[in-house]
Amino acid sequence: MKKTLLYSLAAMASLALASCAGDYDDWANPQANEQEASAAKYGVTFANGSEAEGSMADEDGIINLVTVNSTDANVSGFTLQDFKVNGVAVNGTMVGNSVQVSASELEKLVCEQNKSRASVARDLKVETQVSINLASGDAVSITTKGETTGKFTPTATPQLDEKGYYMLGQVNGNEWDAKSPVWMNKISDGVYQLKVTTTADKNWFKFYAGSNFVSEDWDSINKGALGCKENGSEEAFGYILYNGDSWGELQTPVIPGAGTWIVTLDMNNLTYTVGKPVLYMAGDANGWATNDYLAGDDGVHFTGYMYLNQNGFKFCTQPEWKGTNYGANFDTAPDAGNITMTEEAGYYKVDVDLSAKTYTLIPITTIGIIGSASPNGWDSDVDMTYVPYNAETKELGYWEAKDITLASGEIKFRANDDWAINWGGDTNALTQGGDNISVEAGTYDIKLYAWANGYAKCELIKK
Repeated sequence: MKKTLLYSLAAMASLALASCAGDYDDWANPQANEQEASAAKYGVTFANGSEAEGSMADEDGIINLVTVNSTDANVSGFTLQDFKVNGVAVNGTMVGNSVQVSASELEKLVCEQNKSRASVARDLKVETQVSINLASGDAVSITTKGETTGKFTPTATPQLDEKGYYMLGQVNGNEWDAKSPVWMNKISDGVYQLKVTTTADKNWFKFYAGSNFVSEDWDSINKGALGCKENGSEEAFGYILYNGDSWGELQTPVIPGAGTWIVTLDMNNLTYTVGKPVLYMAGDANGWATNDYLAGDDGVHFTGYMYLNQNGFKFCTQPEWKGTNYGANFDTAPDAGNITMTEEAGYYKVDVDLSAKTYTLIPITTIGIIGSASPNGWDSDVDMTYVPYNAETKELGYWEAKDITLASGEIKFRANDDWAINWGGDTNALTQGGDNISVEAGTYDIKLYAWANGYAKCELIKK
C-alpha cells in the first residue's frame, strides 16, 4: 500500500512537469514581454504652436508654444512628462493637444538668459516629452520627445529720458537730499555711469529719470523712480524695475560697504551693476578664471598687466561672469565671440577704453629687480623668469627670481629695463611708481604677481 502511494505521487509529479514544459521549456532563459511598439507606430508629431512667436502683448497671459498631433485614430490625447525651453525646465500645461506656458515666466527666462530686459525677439529651443493616451483604454507606457523652435519678445522698455538720470540716497554724501541730486554721466546711448563714494556698511539708493525732477517734490520725483526686484539687494548685477512694471513693485538696492564704486545704469537692457572700478580678464591663458585685474579711476579706462595668447579672452565687470561681459568688438551679448589678438603670445600692459570700445597692448619682454639691495644696484636689472598659469594646480602666472642674494637696502620691480612701468610700495598692494621696498640681507626666492595698480603683490621668501 505504501509503495503504491509513492508510485502514484511520482506519476502525478511527472504529469505536472510535462504540462508546464508544454508551455515553456527553457527555465534558464526567463520569458520576456514583447517590447512596446515604437512611437512612430502612432504617428506622433511636434510642431510650433499658434503663438510660438509670441510676446508679452498676449492678452490672456498664456502662450501656446507647441502643438502635438497623431495620425492614429486610437490616440485620444497626451500627457506632458517633461518640458524645457533653452535647456531649462519650464512649467507647461497640456490643454488638448497644445502645450501652454505662462508668458511672464517665459519672459523672465529669456531676460535672465540674455541678461537683458530689452524688447528684442529671443530665439527659443523647445523640448517636449509626452506619453500617449489611447481611446481604447489600453495602458501605453511609451513616451516620445520632439524639438521645436520659436521666438519670444519681452515687454517694451520705457523710453529713454532725454534729461538723463540721477541718484538719490547714501551716495556721495547725498543722504536722500531731494534738493541736490547726484547726476550720472552718459557714457553711450542709454548707458549712464557714476563714480560713487560710500561710508556705511549698507548704502541705500535709487535711480531717477531726470524729467521728473522737481526740487523737494517727492511726488514728482518718485514718478521717475527706478529700483530693483528685491528690497535691500546687494547684488552686483540686477534688473531695473519701474512704476507700473509687470515684474512687480520696484524696491531699493544697496551698495554693500564703504569705499569707491562704479555704478552703471543700462536703460537699453534695464539692468544696473555695482562694482569696484575694476575689470577682470579671463581667457585661455589663465584657464578662463576671472583672476587677472585691470584697474581704473573712472569706470571707463582700465589698465592691467597679464599674459595673453591667441586662443581668446574676454573682459568682465564682476568675477565669475556675474556682471557685464565684453567679447569681440566689446559686444556684451551672452553669445558674443571671444576677443582674439593677432600679436604673439606674451606678457602685456593692457589698456581698455570702454567708451571707445578699444584695447591696446604694450609688450612686456622683461621684468627685473633693481635697487641698492640688488646685486647690480641701481645700474641694471636682475631679470626674472615668467612662470605661466598651471592648469593642473590652478596657480596663477607670476614672475620669479630664485636664490637671489640681496644686501640690506631697497628694491623695486620694473619692466623692459625702463622706469616707464615700475612697481613699489606695500608688498601686498603694489602700485605704479610706489615707494622703494625695504629688505634685509639674505638669499631669497621672490615671486611677483605683476597685476593692476593696487592689486599687484610680491612674495619675498627668505631662505
